[in-house]
Amino acid sequence: MDEEDVSEMDPLSAEAVSVMKRRIEEEHGYLSWLNTSVDVVERGRMVLSIPFDSKLTNADGRTIHGGVAATLIDTAGGLAQRTAFEDPLSGGVATVNLNTNYLRPANGDLEAEATVVRSGGSIGVSEMSVTSTTENGSSEVVVGQGSFRLFR
Repeated sequence: MDEEDVSEMDPLSAEAVSVMKRRIEEEHGYLSWLNTSVDVVERGRMVLSIPFDSKLTNADGRTIHGGVAATLIDTAGGLAQRTAFEDPLSGGVATVNLNTNYLRPANGDLEAEATVVRSGGSIGVSEMSVTSTTENGSSEVVVGQGSFRLFR
């Protein structure tokens, strides 16, 4: 199944969106601690965000540690794959490979967007990007691609 096939699926139910949102924002210890928000859940697309917090910065107290952005692209990419399941609340997704390219330091709120490139029978590929926003504007800080094992 590729991106065009995902776009032909019925929209996700309000219940599925609500459960996915609750699992990330409230029930997942690490992602909840990061104050992760689920902003968009659509077939083939996921948007997550994390507000700037000094506890997430490097020693300089200004730039967010790269692992936070890597967590965002990994999570968004995997969840985007889940939206390509007929029932996104069943089965599972595990990261096989994650390619993360850091473009510039992140020093503001982070927003990750992931889209499904392909969602096959057992492997899916997502493309992801992270934008950092401050009072001075926004810039893309990380791009990546992930391969995910799909347990349908």
